[in-house]
Amino acid sequence: MSHRITLKDVFGEVKAYLLITVGLLIYSLAWVVFLIPNGLVGGGITGLSTIIQYCTGFDVAYSYIIINSILIVLAMKILGSEFGAKTIFAIVAVTVFLKLLPGIVPQSFITEFSAENGKMVCVIFAGALAGFGIGMAFMQGGSTGGTDIIALIISKYKRISPGAILLMLDIGIIALSLLIPNGENWSHRLTVLIYGYVLTGIMTFTIDFILTGKKQSVQLFIFTNKYEELADRICNDAHRGVTLLSSQGGYSKTDGKLVVVVVKRNETNKILKLINEVAPEAFVSIGSVMEVYGQGFEPMKKL
Repeated sequence: MSHRITLKDVFGEVKAYLLITVGLLIYSLAWVVFLIPNGLVGGGITGLSTIIQYCTGFDVAYSYIIINSILIVLAMKILGSEFGAKTIFAIVAVTVFLKLLPGIVPQSFITEFSAENGKMVCVIFAGALAGFGIGMAFMQGGSTGGTDIIALIISKYKRISPGAILLMLDIGIIALSLLIPNGENWSHRLTVLIYGYVLTGIMTFTIDFILTGKKQSVQLFIFTNKYEELADRICNDAHRGVTLLSSQGGYSKTDGKLVVVVVKRNETNKILKLINEVAPEAFVSIGSVMEVYGQGFEPMKKL
């Protein structure tokens, strides 16, 4: 069943892009205000780009866009056109922010909030801000690309979860900070290394808290008389499988179907939007799911 694009859909997309932009602005501020002025590093392509800047003086924004552009081309060639406009938009937005913000944010502000508060405080603030910003972007279907793309490419050929790949990549990128020729002794380099891992831990915790509260998937039970139309919309628009279970109202004694669907937590808003369009009178119950295995989720574990 085709779905006609309405003005409401357009406004929804505009809102999503605005929230992604705000989230990425917060993420970029964490780097520009707290991390880069202190010579600190983190994971991801942004972290790799800062290390390149520390070592060569090559602007972090240029490294970021060059590396991500190469990864986008590889992803489209290997994985197909799975990386939509929001991912490309996010990469361009972060590049612009990393380039322009150092000239916009007053140096006095950076000095007061960053340099004078110590590196550990900066790591805590940066981790919370960056995690919050990325969480906002993820909730709207955005992505900063980078190591996410690498993880998806590797997981296509190897039975390794993307999360495990991302963790290994971040550990490796942060470890490269030991190679920065800053003239400092090894104790200083090890300190920067430890700060990088602390930053990654804080960012990961914040992203999980914003997105899922450490629950990666949810199960929705939807009670509605329009179960056939809703099931079609979920399958066609959200590309998620649906189960219809026979049910009977305890009070009305009316027979019907219960719509059951399991989705990633960040897809919940998309399902709720479809429910509101098809059956705004529906009764919906949402529960957290600890682990989900099967097509579209994690592969079944081998015991």
